[in-house]
Amino acid sequence: MTLLDTHARTGTFARINPVAKLAASGLIALPLILTLDVVSAAVALVLEMLLFPFAGIGWREFWLRTWPVWLAAPLTALTIVLYGEASGQVYFEWLFVRVSDGSIALAAATFLRVLAIALPSVVLFITVDPTDLADGLAQIVKLPARFVLGALAGLRMVGLFLDDWRALELARRARGVADRGRIRRFAGMAFALLVLSIRRGSKLATAMEARGFGAPVTRTWARESTFGAREWLLVAMGAAIGLIAVGAAIVTGSWNFILGPS
Repeated sequence: MTLLDTHARTGTFARINPVAKLAASGLIALPLILTLDVVSAAVALVLEMLLFPFAGIGWREFWLRTWPVWLAAPLTALTIVLYGEASGQVYFEWLFVRVSDGSIALAAATFLRVLAIALPSVVLFITVDPTDLADGLAQIVKLPARFVLGALAGLRMVGLFLDDWRALELARRARGVADRGRIRRFAGMAFALLVLSIRRGSKLATAMEARGFGAPVTRTWARESTFGAREWLLVAMGAAIGLIAVGAAIVTGSWNFILGPS
């Protein structure tokens, strides 16, 4: 199941307006972006994990959807360990690599920070339907209809990329040009996919313009987008997670405002 196929979702979060999900993830991420410490990221991550079971997805799908995050977090932490700002006792040093107490602490904070910011965004947007998101952005946030509809049309085209890639691969194999040179084959297929995408985008833009999607008039919407108690509750939960994480960091003295003076 992809972002474009979420009609079968029955979890609590699946029925919430996507605008509320966007706001909640932003309220969680903003305090964590402003600080780099272990306590705030760890507290936020624990609170998020307590809420994930209500997202309406199984643990198997959770791991399948979030494995890039679990892969990126340790790789980012490893980079910080090797090349982060050195302070305290130095355990290993070679050329530009310097592992110290300071770099290890920064790496741990970065690891938890990446998880705490990325995981709720991924989990919340698994259940988002692009059309519902477009309706919410246009009717609730009051973004320009032309921008919203163009973004929606582009997002709908994302699902065709995999089909196009498979078709290109099968066509090349049928012509006997896909048996050797994987790097060269990948570059050629990527360029072909880029050209195909540009052509499809041009045709889509012309078709939408011909049907009046770019007309400077007040647009009506087929489905009403509402923002009620469930949405406000989710936004409040996102704000609460951010505030609790910040409060815990301040109380423990680990708050590290990254925009402040060094």
